[in-house]
Amino acid sequence: MNEDLKAVTVGRYLALRLRELGVEHLFGLPGDFNLSLLDEMLMHTGLEWVGSTNELNAAYTADAYARVRRSVGALVTTYGVGELSAINGVAGAYAEDVPVVQITGATSTTAATTRALLHHTLVDGDHGHFERAYREVTAHSEVLRVDSATQQIDLALLQAVRTSKPVYISVPTDVAVAVVDGSNLTWPLRRPQSDSLMLSQFRAALTERLTSTQNVTVLAGPRLHRRGLEAAVTSLAETPGVRIASQSGSKAILDEAHPRSLGTYMGHITRSQTVRELVDNADPIVLAGVVLSDLLTGFFSHGFDVSEAIALDLTEARIGGSRFYGVLLEDSLQTLKEVVSDLALEDEQTDTAYLGVAATETTGEPLSQAEFWYAVQQWLPKSSTVIADAGTAFYGALELAMPADSDLLGQPIWSSIGYTLPATLGASLGDTSKRAILFIGDGSAQLTIQELATMLHRGLTPVVFLINNAGYTVERAIQSPDAVYQNVTGWDWLRFPQAFGAGDRAATYRVSTGIELQEALAAASDNTATLVLIEVIMDRLDTPTILTELAAGLAAANTAREARK
Repeated sequence: MNEDLKAVTVGRYLALRLRELGVEHLFGLPGDFNLSLLDEMLMHTGLEWVGSTNELNAAYTADAYARVRRSVGALVTTYGVGELSAINGVAGAYAEDVPVVQITGATSTTAATTRALLHHTLVDGDHGHFERAYREVTAHSEVLRVDSATQQIDLALLQAVRTSKPVYISVPTDVAVAVVDGSNLTWPLRRPQSDSLMLSQFRAALTERLTSTQNVTVLAGPRLHRRGLEAAVTSLAETPGVRIASQSGSKAILDEAHPRSLGTYMGHITRSQTVRELVDNADPIVLAGVVLSDLLTGFFSHGFDVSEAIALDLTEARIGGSRFYGVLLEDSLQTLKEVVSDLALEDEQTDTAYLGVAATETTGEPLSQAEFWYAVQQWLPKSSTVIADAGTAFYGALELAMPADSDLLGQPIWSSIGYTLPATLGASLGDTSKRAILFIGDGSAQLTIQELATMLHRGLTPVVFLINNAGYTVERAIQSPDAVYQNVTGWDWLRFPQAFGAGDRAATYRVSTGIELQEALAAASDNTATLVLIEVIMDRLDTPTILTELAAGLAAANTAREARK
């Protein structure tokens, strides 16, 4: 055993365990309660500090970092003011099944025990308020003690990996620097494994269920992404008799040009009637890593019977009413492939190729959503990480036919506006092999634009399309389009890179016609060495087709709720 590991500080132990899980970057802000912790975590551990502009942005960044690496992300905040600033981002990670480790540098054990009236507390002597708050938005929480710190750290990190949910670790200032036995570091954290008996029973039941089937239709959900199962989905798609649709949160998990790809399914909002009928009428339907939330199902307009489905979830599988606990998603998916392969099904020829955005003529007229997204479709390079904020940006991006080896990263469940700008930082650091391409509205960008400074400082080179439609167009499409609260103050967006110290590390363009857009797109392709910011001027009421239909559904749902009061 490495002699240096026999006696390590708690902070260093935590850092080394994160490194073991694939974490290379640590996000967050310093504060007096976490300074000693940061010193220990960053000293000779290989972790690289990425200072964020605020704690909410740090949480968003860690979320995207975990997504693109198919691992965990981590952030460090100070007690009270810092961790509460981050809690919205951590809650979003919980809703979207992202294993983010929220680490808080907390008041000392003595201060908590003596109920000291310190700054950053609520001055009521109770130092446990915020740990209790985090219990609501994490899968596991720990307040470390010296005598059990290593065990607590391991338990929390294993829960993050097992559940694909965030966890919370509070490290009191005295505990952070306490020296503990690091012997456990000799043994890697054991990845979760399926219950072998349950997996065997699932295989038998699945074989019986599929024996008389002619084909297998799979709806692939976002939890497959969280487990890094893209290759397994592609392998499944190579099996005769299988066809695969995806939810909007997992768009392009299978190459959309693949002959067995059905494209994106969203209930009645599905672009292809053929695809909708194939999914709704499938017998059986396999729900793999699926989340049946309102926006992902077209307001619950899915036509398949969930109770009769074959469901493959993160830690269990189900066939109709029979549940198989302890069967992990990666194993149930592999079992599905093996069983279907043994059945030797035959393919049915179905014309379901998704061609993307409808062709639109490039003009010198004011730019429309239709013209913009078609131009983007033609330009979008291979091997890109496309990141689209909630609202106009995300639902416009959903209409794209994604190029090969590309991902669409969004937040369709939590839908917290502003998420994607810090997420672009996390994605760019998490996967340096792909250029990040961000689509974000002006209203969303006003929440988190300051993280652009961090990207510039680190020399990152994303392409940022800032859709300026003078406010909250997604909300205008739902209700009260002329209400004063739908407007935002106008900002001179192209000045921000220089205000953030860009120097020659950024190129900026403002476009309002198709011709101007084409020129900016060509420049973005040529300029891969700097950040590119393209402000896209749009009409305040113009929306992509999917958003128009989605907004109508939201408006109808709101009306129905009011009628029931």
